[in-house]
Amino acid sequence: MDRIGKYELRQLLGEGATSAVYLAYDAFTQRDVAVKQFYPEVLKDPERGRLYRHLLINEASLAGRLFHPHIAQIYDATVEGDHGYVVMEYVPGGTLEPFCRPDRLLPFDRVIEIIFKATRALDYAYHQGITHRDIKPANILLEDPDGQDIKLSDFGAALLNAADTTQISGVGSPAYMSPQQVREMPLNHQTDIYSLGVVMYQLLTGRLPFEATNNYSLLYRIAHETPPSPIALRADVPAELDAIVRRAMQKSLDDRYQNWVEFSHDLAHAFRNIGLGNRKRVISDTQKFQTLRRLPFFREFTDVELWEIVRFSEWRFAEPGTTLLKEGEPGDHFCFLASGEARVKKHDRLLHLLTPGDCFGEMAVFAPGSGLRTASVEATTEIEVITIRARALQRASDTCRMHFYKAFLEVLAGRLSMTSARVANI
Repeated sequence: MDRIGKYELRQLLGEGATSAVYLAYDAFTQRDVAVKQFYPEVLKDPERGRLYRHLLINEASLAGRLFHPHIAQIYDATVEGDHGYVVMEYVPGGTLEPFCRPDRLLPFDRVIEIIFKATRALDYAYHQGITHRDIKPANILLEDPDGQDIKLSDFGAALLNAADTTQISGVGSPAYMSPQQVREMPLNHQTDIYSLGVVMYQLLTGRLPFEATNNYSLLYRIAHETPPSPIALRADVPAELDAIVRRAMQKSLDDRYQNWVEFSHDLAHAFRNIGLGNRKRVISDTQKFQTLRRLPFFREFTDVELWEIVRFSEWRFAEPGTTLLKEGEPGDHFCFLASGEARVKKHDRLLHLLTPGDCFGEMAVFAPGSGLRTASVEATTEIEVITIRARALQRASDTCRMHFYKAFLEVLAGRLSMTSARVANI
C-alpha cells in the first residue's frame, strides 16, 4: 500500500504543475484526509524552488490555527529536504470550477449563498491577521456538488501578519489578481475582496472579466481597463448583484468595499430583495445567519458559533392559529420567534404577546422536574420559528453552549424584573 508519511493513499484526486492531491486515510484519527504533495523536482528548481518551499512552509504554519465552518482545516504538514506535503480536511464535492462555464451556471440564490459564506470565512481570516491572496474557483471547495456549503482552501500564498503587506512576485493566479497585486503594491484584505468579486463575476456570467492571449496583456488589462458589467453579458442578472460585483472589483481601494462586513451585508440585502423564484418558504443559510445576527439574544455569539447554530437548528413558517406549544405536554425543545407575533396563554388566560426575538419553551428543557409545558403558545400572525432541540444543544461546542446559558440567564433576569414591576403596581 502506498503511503505518504503515516497516511495511506487511496486515490489521486488531482494534479497540477507543482503538486498532486490524494485522498488518503489517517488510521490514527480514523478519518479520510486530503494530502497535497509537492513534486521533489519543483522544490529542487534553482529558480522557483525557494518560492514553492516558502508557500509550503507558509501553509504548514497554519496547521491548527483556522477553525471556521467554511475554511478547510489543515491538520499536519512536513517539509524535509526536497520532500514536502500538507494534510488537509477532505472535502468531497469538488471545486467551483465546473460552475464557471456558461452551460453550468448556478441559480442566482445559490451564487449569493456561496459568495456570502466566503465573505464570512475571509472576514474571520482577516481578524486572525490573514489575507489569502489566491482566491479563485479552484480554491473554493464544495462539501456537496449539489449544495451550497463551501470551504476555502490553499492558504499557501497567504499573508500571515496584518502588519506585513509585502508583495511576493509570482504569487497568485493572474486572472483573479487585483490591480494592486498586478502592480506589486502593498496588499491588504481588499485584494481578496477584488478576487472574490472576480469569482462572483464568473459564476454569474460564465466568463472572466478580462481575457488575453498572454499574461502580460492580461495583467495590463486588469491594471488599466474596465470590464463589461455582468448585466451587459447576461441580461437576467439582477441589478443588485451587478452592482455588488462592480463595487467589489473597483480598481480604486477607496471605491471598493472597505471591509468584508459591507460586502456580506449587500449580499444578504440582495437575497431578501430580488424575489428569487418565489422561494418564500425556503430559508437560505444566508438568511438564517443574518436573522440570528440581528436577534439581541445572539449578540455575544461569534460568527463561527452562529454558523454552528444554523446547522443544528430547525426553521419553519406557521400560519395564524397554529399551536406551537401546548400546556401540559412534555417538551424537548425551545424556540425563537424570527418574525410575526404569537400569544402565550395559561388556562386560556392571556399572559403576554411574543414578538420577533423572543424565546419560549426553554423552561421545559432547562428546569428540573417533569419537563412539561407550563403554558401554550399560539401564532396570531404568520410567523417564522426557529426550533432548537435539547439533544442538538448538548452536542454543540462548549463555547456555544456557554453563550446560550448566559443569554438565558439574562432573559430570566429580565422576566423577573418585569414581574417585580407588575407586582409593585398592584
